[in-house]
Amino acid sequence: MREQKHIFQNIDWLMIIIYLLLIFIGWLNIYASCYNEERKNILDMSQKYGKEIVWIGSALLIALAILIIDGKFYSAFAYFIYVMSILFLISVLFFGNKTSGSQSWFQVGEFKLQPAEFAKFATSLAIARYLSSFDIKLKEIKTKLMLGILLGIPLIFIILQNDTGSALVFLAFFLVFYREGLTGNLVLILGLLIITLFLMTLLIDKFILSSIIACLLLIIYLLFRKAKRIILYLSVVLILTVGFVFSVDYIFNDILKPHQKDRINVLLGKKVDPKGIGYNVNQSKIAIGSGGFLGKGFLQGTQTKFDFVPEQSTDFIFCTVGEEWGFLGSIFVIGLFLGLIVRIVFVAERQRSAFSRIYGYGVAAILFFHIVVNIGMTIGIIPVIGIPLPFFSYGGSSLWAFTILLFIFIKLDAYRLMLL
Repeated sequence: MREQKHIFQNIDWLMIIIYLLLIFIGWLNIYASCYNEERKNILDMSQKYGKEIVWIGSALLIALAILIIDGKFYSAFAYFIYVMSILFLISVLFFGNKTSGSQSWFQVGEFKLQPAEFAKFATSLAIARYLSSFDIKLKEIKTKLMLGILLGIPLIFIILQNDTGSALVFLAFFLVFYREGLTGNLVLILGLLIITLFLMTLLIDKFILSSIIACLLLIIYLLFRKAKRIILYLSVVLILTVGFVFSVDYIFNDILKPHQKDRINVLLGKKVDPKGIGYNVNQSKIAIGSGGFLGKGFLQGTQTKFDFVPEQSTDFIFCTVGEEWGFLGSIFVIGLFLGLIVRIVFVAERQRSAFSRIYGYGVAAILFFHIVVNIGMTIGIIPVIGIPLPFFSYGGSSLWAFTILLFIFIKLDAYRLMLL
C-alpha cells in the first residue's frame, strides 16, 4: 500500500487530455452556434460563449479541488452525498423555477443550477459504496431491492419535476449491475420485448398482431409439446401479451403526455410534422447532411448562422459539428467520446478497490447513455428527450456535474494501489 506524495501522482493524464479536448471543441461549437457579428469578443458575458468560458474556468477549479481532496473521502461520504442530492431534488419541487415545462432548476439572478445533473454522480457513489460492502450478493432479493430503492428515489423525484429525459439516464446503471454479476438476462430480454410489442401495437392492427402472437406460440407448442406444462405456460403468455396489446391504447392516450405521443408518432412515421414537433429534428438532419464530408467550415454553417435549429447550443449542439465539421469532424468527435469511455472501462478494470471499479463503470454507463441518446436525437433515430451532450452542450450544471463525475474517478484511480 502506497501513500500519494502529491496530488498529481498516478493521475491518468490520457483521460484528462481527452476531457480538455472535448470541452475546448465543445466551446468552439457553442461559439459557432451563438455567433454574433456585433459581439465577437469571446469574453462578452451577454453571449452564451462568454458565459461558457466562466463555466469552463470554474469547472477546471472544481476538477483541481477534487484532485486535492483525499480519495478516501468519496467512499466515506458516499451515502451523505447521496442523501444531500435527494434533499436538493425535493427542495427544487418547492422552491425551483419552471423552465420549458420542468420544475428542475434553482435560479438566483442569471445563475441556474439543476440538481438532477448532480444526482447522477451522487447515485453512482452510493451504488458503488453499497455493492462494494461486505456480504453483498446481487443474486439475493434484498440486494436487488436495495439497489431498486437507491435508483428509484432520485428517479421518482426527477419524474415529479417533469424531467423524463434526466430520469431515463438512471436506467444506465443496469449496465453496472450486469458487470457486477446480475443474473437474469430474461429480465433484459423481457424489457426489450415489451418495448418492441408496444411499438408494434401502434403500427399494426391489434387483432392482426394478436393473431401473429397466437401463431408464434402455436409453433412453439408444436416444437416443444413434449415438455411438461408447456401448454399452461404458453396460455399464460398468450393471455398476458394479448392483454398488454389491448392496453396499449390506454397507456398511449391516457398516460403519455401530448408531446411524448407526438414524438413517438413522428419517430414511427405516423405523423409528419416538419414545422411542429418534428421541426427540431428535421432541421438538425438538414444541418448535419449539408455538412458533407469535410463540412462548411468554422462559422460558415448556414443552418447554424440563421438559427434554424432551436436549442442548438444545448440539446442539438451536435448538428453544429455535423454542418461545420462534416462527416470527418463528426467521426473525430465521436471517436473522442468512444476513446474516453473505452479508457474509463480499461481503467476501471485495473482497480484493486471494488468501490473504484463499480464507480468507474457508473461513469462509463452515464456518459454512454448521454452520448448515444443525444447524438441519436440529432440524427432522428431516437425520440427527443432533452438531455445534454457531455462537455459540449451549453450550461454550467451539466458541465460541472460531468466534470465532478469524471474527476472523482480520476482521483479514485490515483489511489488504485490502495483499497478504499
